Amino acid sequence: MSQTTLVAVNGTLMRGLELNGNMTAAGGVFVREDKTDAHYRIWSINDRHPGMIRVQQGGVSVDLELWQLPLASFATLLLSEPAGLSIGKVKLQDGSEVLGVLAEPWLVEGQKEITEHGGWRHYTGEYFAS
Repeated sequence: MSQTTLVAVNGTLMRGLELNGNMTAAGGVFVREDKTDAHYRIWSINDRHPGMIRVQQGGVSVDLELWQLPLASFATLLLSEPAGLSIGKVKLQDGSEVLGVLAEPWLVEGQKEITEHGGWRHYTGEYFAS
């Protein structure tokens, strides 16, 4: 049995969105919808994907999805992500931490902040019909 890890995604890797095929091709299995704790800000990167950063103040809870991902395919998934996105620890609303997709600070410079929307789906209007 292969080892797996939970990965929090907040953008185009989510179900029904543009890069979700990268997640499923890497063996990702959807676990549940969740939220970060209230310490994140989010930007639209050229209206192609979001960039999320943890902050000390001025943040909100951001909607995300948790996926179970085989460790063996973790690097493959990360390499398929746009430049400026990386993996870090994301704090969930229940206080637990999981690995997740975060933006490097340079990526959000000069981009449109969408924090008030609370997530990529709320900003784009692209919801998943389960």
